[in-house]
Amino acid sequence: MRDEKKLLAKWICGQLDKSNYVFVTDFSRVTVKDVSELRRELSKEAGEFHVVKNSILSIAANERLLPLPQSILCGQNAIVVGGNNPSEIAKIIKKFHKISNGEKFSVKGGVLDDAELSCTDIDALAELPSKEVLRGQLLSMLSAPARGCVCVLNAVPQSMLNVLQAKVGR
Repeated sequence: MRDEKKLLAKWICGQLDKSNYVFVTDFSRVTVKDVSELRRELSKEAGEFHVVKNSILSIAANERLLPLPQSILCGQNAIVVGGNNPSEIAKIIKKFHKISNGEKFSVKGGVLDDAELSCTDIDALAELPSKEVLRGQLLSMLSAPARGCVCVLNAVPQSMLNVLQAKVGR
């Protein structure tokens, strides 16, 4: 392999190491303006969009033992990496796909925590609530038994108070 390709493969490996996921997209009909807009949105979540050669991506994925299927490594591809929240990145990609009506930009697949993702998996990931919402839901579920216990313990004195107030009111 030529020195230039080795350098590019090393750079792509560095990009793949930035996060526990990589999304592969087809950008064949995306304009520079659209890519700039997508990069701006991704940067809000510390995500990055990079155009890559398929052969170099294949070499880097094999070196990092990522299960990227060879079937998605055709055509004009770009990768989306970086950031700590793959769900938010998937939401941005899905929004961008929806804006372009799927004509300019599409998701081919990806990898999350060494598991291969299809397009539908990435769509499902995009539908997940944000981390803060999930934490709130978990906290609510954890506090529900204690809240119920307090209501039960409070019911007896409350009932007694209601009876006494009814008696006084007569």
